[in-house]
Amino acid sequence: MSVHRQGVDQSPGAIATTEQLTTEEHFQFIEEVGLSFESVSLPRMAGRVFGWLLISNPPHQSPTELADILQASKGSISTMTRLLVQLSLIERISLPGQRRDYFRIKPNAWAELSKQRLAQITAFRKLAEQGLKLLEQDDPLLRQRLEEMRDVHTFWEQELPLMTQRWEQRQQSVL
Repeated sequence: MSVHRQGVDQSPGAIATTEQLTTEEHFQFIEEVGLSFESVSLPRMAGRVFGWLLISNPPHQSPTELADILQASKGSISTMTRLLVQLSLIERISLPGQRRDYFRIKPNAWAELSKQRLAQITAFRKLAEQGLKLLEQDDPLLRQRLEEMRDVHTFWEQELPLMTQRWEQRQQSVL
């Protein structure tokens, strides 16, 4: 990946964009975030966008800047930013005096993601309970898979809100 600006350090391994020099280490980080997203069944490019937004300076980037630094099409950037907005990980913002939109990491994105996970956990618990009703009269060995599914999701459904509450208390004490 190679993006250079005139009048900026053009030494080997340094890539200039917006206001910061981007090195191969930056791109390695971006790629690792992309691979992490891919490991949880999200598009690698969404992870790359997110990875860049985690380390970019300034923290807000236009779609054109994202496409340039990630060497991706504007269509791909549009699709991936829309997905990340839907996941509540990033947000679209406008800046005073600017016509274009920018994207940045959404404040409290991780806490919001945990709340979304809780909704998924609850949905899986309910599915397990529905399956258990279907197998009410069947052999208990057939029910074990659904019981485990219900039990683990019940556990997380109880524990995740407590963990979130402790996190929020910890954050309040830092302020």
